[in-house]
Amino acid sequence: MRHRIRDARGSCSRAINHSIAGLALALLLLALAACGGSAAPEEGPVAAPAPEAGVEFGAGVGADVEAGPSPAEPPAQLPVEPVSLFTPVPTASPVLATAAAPTPERAATNGAVPTAVPAPEVTPESAVGPEPAPTVAVAPAAALASAPPSAPTPAPAIEHRPPAATPLPRLTHTSAETDREALVALYNATGGEDWLDNANWLSAEPMGDWARVEADENGRVIRLFLDENRLSGEIPPQLGNLERLTYLDLSDNQLTGGIPPELSNLDRLTDLSLSANRLTGEIPPELSRLDRLDHLFLGGNQLSGGIPPQLGNLDGLVTMRLEDNRLSGEIPPELGNLRNMRRLYLQRNQLTGEIPAELGNLEGLTVLSLAANELTGEIPPELGRLARLKILLLSGNRLSGEIPPELGNLYRVARLFLSTNQLSGEVPLALDNLPSLVYLRLGRNQLEGCLSDNLRQIFDEQFFEDSVDLPNCDSSHPGDREALTALYNATGGENWDSNDNWLSDKPIGEWAQVATNKSGRVVRLDLCNNGLSGEIPPELGNLDSLWRLNLCSNRLSGEIPPQLGNLDNLAWLDLSANQLSGSIPPELGNLASMGWLFLAENQLSGEIPTELGNLDRLVRLSLKDNQLSGEIPPELGSLDNLVELALGGNRLSGEIPPELGNLQSLGWLSLTGNGLSGEIPPELGNLSWLGVLLLSDNQLNGEIPPELGNLDRLGVLLLSGNRLSGCLPGGWAGQLDLESSDLGGLPFCP
Repeated sequence: MRHRIRDARGSCSRAINHSIAGLALALLLLALAACGGSAAPEEGPVAAPAPEAGVEFGAGVGADVEAGPSPAEPPAQLPVEPVSLFTPVPTASPVLATAAAPTPERAATNGAVPTAVPAPEVTPESAVGPEPAPTVAVAPAAALASAPPSAPTPAPAIEHRPPAATPLPRLTHTSAETDREALVALYNATGGEDWLDNANWLSAEPMGDWARVEADENGRVIRLFLDENRLSGEIPPQLGNLERLTYLDLSDNQLTGGIPPELSNLDRLTDLSLSANRLTGEIPPELSRLDRLDHLFLGGNQLSGGIPPQLGNLDGLVTMRLEDNRLSGEIPPELGNLRNMRRLYLQRNQLTGEIPAELGNLEGLTVLSLAANELTGEIPPELGRLARLKILLLSGNRLSGEIPPELGNLYRVARLFLSTNQLSGEVPLALDNLPSLVYLRLGRNQLEGCLSDNLRQIFDEQFFEDSVDLPNCDSSHPGDREALTALYNATGGENWDSNDNWLSDKPIGEWAQVATNKSGRVVRLDLCNNGLSGEIPPELGNLDSLWRLNLCSNRLSGEIPPQLGNLDNLAWLDLSANQLSGSIPPELGNLASMGWLFLAENQLSGEIPTELGNLDRLVRLSLKDNQLSGEIPPELGSLDNLVELALGGNRLSGEIPPELGNLQSLGWLSLTGNGLSGEIPPELGNLSWLGVLLLSDNQLNGEIPPELGNLDRLGVLLLSGNRLSGCLPGGWAGQLDLESSDLGGLPFCP
């Protein structure tokens, strides 16, 4: 390969001077080649010279280096071959001290493996010495394309952590011009003249004025919105040169071919959507290098092969949609590393093997859809740890064994689809404890026993193919009947809006708003907004199988019976919007299964019992709009699963306990309308899930702690009616919903 030498005259002496100044043997070889008039031996590209003192490489390996003009323009140039702009991202230092002999790797590949990044041009301000360093040409693109990839730096050794994908060749320097070239390549490769919207494309207008293109202030492309735009053809690999791209949406088109692995060069990409096309081939494991990726949408294509385990390295991934493809093989257990994952869609593929128990590590998961595959084995009980899960779809597989009772811990699940499998055994009683369950599919299995009235009530009979041929569990319990009779008599049952079959000889599961389990025990009592008046009878404390008691929005008066603290299985208690008075019974702190406690909008007084801090399964606690007094118990800071804490509209005093900063799951905190004083504790900045913070109308003072700037999910903030000073974190300016917030006149920090 002929070397490009900018200054033909005196190159021998100048190169030797540079080598004496500390440059590698590579430059010496270059100088000797120029003196002798012969090209260097073809044993691979010569290493670039090390930068002289004072010359910076910019941000590091692969960073842009804005080359300034040479200190002196050479009077002549020798003819050169075309120079490729591609070079691989090295895994070691970009600066090589010597190139005395070919390495074994280079010798084995006939010199095809590049060993260095081209040296940047030297600017007048940073140059040392009067002469410019020679510029060495890099290997042609063809050589790089055929070269084996260099070994990646190994990832930290943790369970099921796959090795990082191999880096691909990439441009060493990009600009607005290379962005334009990439867009032109996309236009030409995907039938741009037939797009629905192609205004200004290929024109001289700035790229930010091209249809569905967004550019930054430097004219660099940062977002592409080309969904539903009638693109056809293959995705060109040149898109991988859009190094500042953060958002790429090519969904709902007619794209074909494979996914270019060069897209892995888009280091800043947060959203990649290629769904609803006709893409084929395998998912490139190189996509695992997109370490800023939040959303990956590849569903609705014809992709085949396995799910790359390297995708488990995408620590920030929130959504992964790979549904409706032809993916095969097992679900990689490495996906259990994606601790920020909220939605995982893998349905309607050809996946086999067992469901990895590691998926139970995805604590923030709200949707898990594995339906319509060929999965086998048992349902992992570890899925019962997914406390935020709202949708669990496992239908249409070959799953066997019993339904794990741990699924009864999924307090937020609204859709539970287990139909069309080979499940056996009885429907676990624990499923009666799912207060949010709306849709249940159990049909086409080998289940036995009976179906509780509660589950029968929520079972959707419209889906004939999912019907369950199980009898009702219609036995009754005399103690439960007595407790319900006491409630009817104490609260004017004859005047209720709905009282069908109450006090009749029919099974109590057929009494209006009563649900029983397979043993005939009362598990659910929903009499909200039903015209009840009078006091709550203490006999309700005998319903020891009860898990949901909802008496909200009635005219109940008197005190809350402490006997309700005997209901060991109670997970939901809603007595809000009544006329209840007295103090909150500390016995409620014995309700170890309690997940939802609503006592808001009554006339309750006294202090908040510290015993409520024992309710370690509590998800929502609402005591707002009462007459509660005293300080907020710091014990509430131990409620690890708490998502909502509403204490506003009371007479609470004292300081906000810093222990509330321990509530790592908290999304809503309302303390508004009390008499709280002191400063806002900086520990609240630890509440990484907090979206709503209401502190208005108290006596708080001091400045806003800078730690609150860590609340990057905060959307609604109320601060008015206090004595706060200073400024708000500047990052909130574009984050808060200013129409819903009241900032108390505080400005944003610069």
